[in-house]
Amino acid sequence: MINNRCLIKSSNFQIFKLMPLLLIPFVFAACEKKQKYANADEANADFEKYKVHFIEDLWKQYPGWATSAGFHKYDSLLVVPDDHFRETEIEFVKSHLNKLTDFPVNILEANNRIDYYMMRDQLSAIRWSINEFKEFEWNPASYNVAGSFDAVLNGHYEDLELRLLSIGSKLKNVQAYYDVAKSNLTPYLLQLIADPINDTTKRAEPKLKPNRLLVERAILQNHGALFLIDSSLIDSINKSSLDQVKKVQLIADAHLAAKSIGDFINWMEVEMLSQIDSLERVDYRLDKNLYKAKFKHDLQAQAEPVKIYWDAIKDKKSVHIEMKLLADEIWEEYFPSESIPDDSLQEINLLIEKLSINHVHRDSLVTSIRNQIADLEKFVTDKNLLYLDPEKPLLVRETPVWMQGPAGASISSPGPYDANAETFYNVTPLTNYSNESAESYLREYNNYTMQILNIHEAVPGHYTQGIYANKSNSMIKAILGNGAMVEGWAVYVERMMMENGYGNNSPEMWLMYYKWHLREICNTIIDYGVHVEGWTQEKVMDILVNEAFQEQAEAAMKWNRVSETQVQLCSYYTGYKEIYNLREEMKNKLGEKFNLKSFHEKFLSYGSAPVKYIRMLMLEEAE
Repeated sequence: MINNRCLIKSSNFQIFKLMPLLLIPFVFAACEKKQKYANADEANADFEKYKVHFIEDLWKQYPGWATSAGFHKYDSLLVVPDDHFRETEIEFVKSHLNKLTDFPVNILEANNRIDYYMMRDQLSAIRWSINEFKEFEWNPASYNVAGSFDAVLNGHYEDLELRLLSIGSKLKNVQAYYDVAKSNLTPYLLQLIADPINDTTKRAEPKLKPNRLLVERAILQNHGALFLIDSSLIDSINKSSLDQVKKVQLIADAHLAAKSIGDFINWMEVEMLSQIDSLERVDYRLDKNLYKAKFKHDLQAQAEPVKIYWDAIKDKKSVHIEMKLLADEIWEEYFPSESIPDDSLQEINLLIEKLSINHVHRDSLVTSIRNQIADLEKFVTDKNLLYLDPEKPLLVRETPVWMQGPAGASISSPGPYDANAETFYNVTPLTNYSNESAESYLREYNNYTMQILNIHEAVPGHYTQGIYANKSNSMIKAILGNGAMVEGWAVYVERMMMENGYGNNSPEMWLMYYKWHLREICNTIIDYGVHVEGWTQEKVMDILVNEAFQEQAEAAMKWNRVSETQVQLCSYYTGYKEIYNLREEMKNKLGEKFNLKSFHEKFLSYGSAPVKYIRMLMLEEAE
């Protein structure tokens, strides 16, 4: 389960940074070098002004990200992700890291201090991504124009005709975009070819290499982009009130853009897949140092990844103990004539298999999810757990093809400038599943775990957190979202809802909750295991099936995901532990004054800041 706003940030801009730009340096008198400020008020006033200029520069640098946030000044731009663009990124980073040193962080007020840290961390992450991680050289799935076009084509912020004119400008750069994509990915291919072209065209070998799964995902998602441009866009052009000359020109440009996308798909199918298939093994794993660095920049967690890994192993054992107690309680009801097996994991698995039979029909998946949202909202309101804004719509839809990947469900939240727009709950339909695969999938997402999924993705999970984030009094906290906080909140509320009696405290519901929670724990275990310890597919599947009780189809999909991504799978458990521990810390500090609803609303009021910074602010206020 992925929050797409989270992905926009944590992928270091490989999706939404890809728009053209003129980097326009600005001269801002208040940000000139100062040794010190006369007082804190002066420093804070200048910092507030500086943040405005930082955001404006950020949107100039990353216009696609700006569009996704609901800032539409640069909708007509499509960045060509070439060497020159990366040079402008580095200059952007250097300039603003230098400007931040003008401000004495120790005298900034608390909210500004957190904004300072988040800006500094984001700039450092961009620099690391370009200089060290270099995803642009090895990940074909980082190249896709669909998100940039979809946000404009299907936006509701101005008339269709004006949006189409912006799209018309973007279309003119699509061919250059995909030409550069092939050029960026070519160094990977050159090292595989026996007789490479002349050395002057070669670059240093990328640290990571794409595997077949990454290429296949890039092909699938770019087919979605092809449909968006060559079908949906052209339909919208024909339905618009633009004059015929403009329509003809736009349609011609759309066809040329679609051809460029098709050529890139063909290039991946012919060049990339054939070279990958010629190798005995393509190693896509991070080493320990690279993993540690990515963990630091992506998650901004308090703990090191190795500690999170061992915490997860410890919690897995604790969950097995709780599940054993629940299984003993209900065993006789479901297996009245059979003795409890000596093997506790076998006992738990048999009960889970029995309960998993109860699931919806494959054709009712999207509808059943849509129908359950109101029940979750009522529970949250009746239990006084959190204020829910009744004016913010949530629309359940089938996941657009260009977004389909290794996760079956996700949330697409509007940006802070578009706060009144719809939030989409994306559910990937089972259209292409065989009957056997669909049955396995539905047993995994049965009538019990489907409720946990909806808590996680919708209420009071990602959907609710996104609404609060857009109300934050700091635009920095709203736009520089932290993946571990966002995913951690969604995992935390699963537990919180159960603690407050969701599912009538039935042992069956608790047992299936723990099964679900094992997914999140094991996400961290297998991610670290694969990328740092070099675990095989067989070892991962054994853990997921025999210790986390997952269906074969779900476990296979998770193996694909850990093969295509790094660190993101740790965000769920990492953020959850930090939020849960903070809540318990606040309980101990406030005693009888602690109120759960107040804690939730205060926590969410800080936008999507890293939990370690939210903790800093909440503890300061408690003092």
